Order: sequence, then structure tokens, then C-alpha cells
Amino acid sequence: MSSSLPPKPRIIGPKVRICIVASKYNEQFTDAMVDNAIEELGELVPQGRVDLIRVPGAFEIPVMVASVLDRDPPACIIALGLIIRGSTAHADLVARSVTDSLQKLAIESLRPVIHEVLLVEDEKQAYARCIGAQLNRGKEAARAAASMIDIFQELDRSMPRTPSHKKHRNA
Repeated sequence: MSSSLPPKPRIIGPKVRICIVASKYNEQFTDAMVDNAIEELGELVPQGRVDLIRVPGAFEIPVMVASVLDRDPPACIIALGLIIRGSTAHADLVARSVTDSLQKLAIESLRPVIHEVLLVEDEKQAYARCIGAQLNRGKEAARAAASMIDIFQELDRSMPRTPSHKKHRNA
């Protein structure tokens, strides 16, 4: 696991739409991730539009991502949430389900879905990853989103889709 943020990608010039789907649960930490992601996106995608959708908990994130993708999908979706491991296997089950679902949605839609639904041991780890400056996953999610938008735009420029393809991305 990395102990610092990845470098900032280049700034995305054209207008793009990004959607953040974030859990309300563990509010202190998820609010910080959302705030940090939006602030970082403001720098990296200055002409971009960021839509924010809040859902009750981490388990509800994939169904909302699926619903967003079923509409006029954004260039990228960022999934933010925090699961604190307890004394049962419930947290692990939720984390695995969310991870598998988000990956499946990204592959099926051919849209980047940035997965920062964290599974942590305790509030100390949560603080370090959500509120701290060195390992901030909200900023990291924004940087990953900007990088993926840039990569997909470059792919569309260098390898345009042919009309015969059934799945289309409108980035």
C-alpha cells in the first residue's frame, strides 16, 4: 500500500461531467473524502461539472452507480465510502460485494468507476486515509478520475470507435 499521494495528472481542459456517489455513513470521514475530492477536481478539471449523490451506506453505492450509468453517464464516477471493520464478518462481506459490483459496472459500461470505498480496522486508520494530508483517499480518487478521463479521451482520439460497436461511451 502506498504511503503518499500519487503525482497530480495534467489538467483536463474540455468540459466534462464527473459524478461522485458517496456514503453518508461514517459521516465525519466520508464528508472529508467528498470535500477533498471536490477540491482536487476543481484544480484538475477546472471546467468540469461535479454532481454529488449521497446514499445511506456503502452497500447502496453500486446500485446508485448503476442508476447513474443507465442515464446520460458522466465521463467518470467516483465511489466514496468508509467501512470500519467490527467484530463480525459483515464489513468484509459488504466490502467484497461493493468491490465486485463496482468493477463489474465499470467493465460493462466501459466507464471509469474510481473505487475508494475503504475498509479500515479502526477510526485511526480512517482518519489517516480520509482527513489526513499524506494519504488522503479523496484527493487520490480525484487524481485517478482525472487520469482516467485523460486516458479515455486520448484513446478516443487515437483509436476512435466504429459505428458497428454496440456499446458506446460518450466522454
